[in-house]
Amino acid sequence: MKIHTGDYGLRGEILSPMETLAQSVSTIAPTSTPAATIPLVAALAGNGTWLAYLLATIAILLVAWCISRFAKFSASPGSLYTYASMILPPWLGAVAAWSLLLAYVATGSSVIGGFYHYTNQLSIDFAGRGFSTVALALLVTGASVWIAMRDVKISARLMLWIESVSLLVILAVLIPVLIRHGIHLDSDQFHLRGMTGSGLRLGLVLALFSFVGFESATTLGAEARNPLKTIPRAVLQSAVIAGLFFILSAYSEVLGFHMAGQDLGTSDAPMHVMAGVAHLPVLGVLIDLGAAVSLFAGTLGCITAAARVLLLMSHHGLAHGAFRATHARNDTPTLAVLATGIAAVAPVAVLAQRGSSGLDVYGWMGSLATYGFIVAYALVCVALPRYLKNHGAYRPGAQIIPWLAFIAMLAALVGNLYPVPEGPYGKLPYIYLAYLAAGMVWFVVQKRSEKNSPLKS
Repeated sequence: MKIHTGDYGLRGEILSPMETLAQSVSTIAPTSTPAATIPLVAALAGNGTWLAYLLATIAILLVAWCISRFAKFSASPGSLYTYASMILPPWLGAVAAWSLLLAYVATGSSVIGGFYHYTNQLSIDFAGRGFSTVALALLVTGASVWIAMRDVKISARLMLWIESVSLLVILAVLIPVLIRHGIHLDSDQFHLRGMTGSGLRLGLVLALFSFVGFESATTLGAEARNPLKTIPRAVLQSAVIAGLFFILSAYSEVLGFHMAGQDLGTSDAPMHVMAGVAHLPVLGVLIDLGAAVSLFAGTLGCITAAARVLLLMSHHGLAHGAFRATHARNDTPTLAVLATGIAAVAPVAVLAQRGSSGLDVYGWMGSLATYGFIVAYALVCVALPRYLKNHGAYRPGAQIIPWLAFIAMLAALVGNLYPVPEGPYGKLPYIYLAYLAAGMVWFVVQKRSEKNSPLKS
């Protein structure tokens, strides 16, 4: 068993189980899914939206099981990168590292876009005018960077309260809709009326995006209390909580729009419609507020996770050595936090300046992040059977779940690539590959430098 607590200059074992769980839940940013992602899935899967989320939940639980098995034996700030690099060839470990770093940073960019969309929507509702989208993007990132630099315990508690309140407000709308409909099932959804196989497949890929980041508690391996127990539980708990919430939300939203006689797939403000169906219109505004605040927590969670991955990459020579520095008093990776914050906000600021909507940024950057997550998840699943053998924990059939999880991730990757998406989405695979190629060039250069170094022993 390997527990790296004080090796990286981080404050060891200060986060409670709930605070550790908050890291994963906030990175998922579950409040944004009913408002922004479920309508996109519904546009493809229609009455099969709930099924898309059920299948996505099963796939994520397979991956969560694999990650939790790693987390039972090893804890460090490197998350999935550490797990993959312990078993796979060094170059594949580097692929996992760079993919995971991109995944957290791009997810941060995505939720920044969502934040300025909902904040401006609230501003227009109350004041009749919006704010500068670039200024809002810089504001939420600056606040997140400042909190992440100050104290990981403060940021974890803040994320926990934000997500808890936001989820409760959404449930306060969904449950009355179900009560109004009665205890019988919605026949259109139960019989998957109008759903097509291709629509379900494409909807499933989008549904998987709702879950990405569920494993980010693993980046707190040096800061969580009793990490070999706390982190595996947090990974599984976040996947289960998110899955149940998303399935309930998907079913309830499609049902609510049936009752309202409207099309969920074309709605710009789905939770306002749902609040109207529940006869609680004031909650529609509260949900928009909760979504904005939840997206702020998501920004904070992504920067927190990305900084710790970058910290460990620096220790292993995959990134510049300056990023291994931690604050003398706060024990936080200051330069890594600053770098990942800048990397997250830079593309958003450019896109916002060019007039891109917040929901477009949310979709584009979120899809880019999905490539990184899927690759990192797949590599960890492949590495698990050998890892279990090395730790004497291998049992007959232990490779079944890892291979099922790997196949699920491979299918999701293919679903992202074929048929070739239109518009900006079609360019994202090339952006990911170009980024990965740059990371691998750095990896090769660093390895050659180490090999030729006169100090190499």
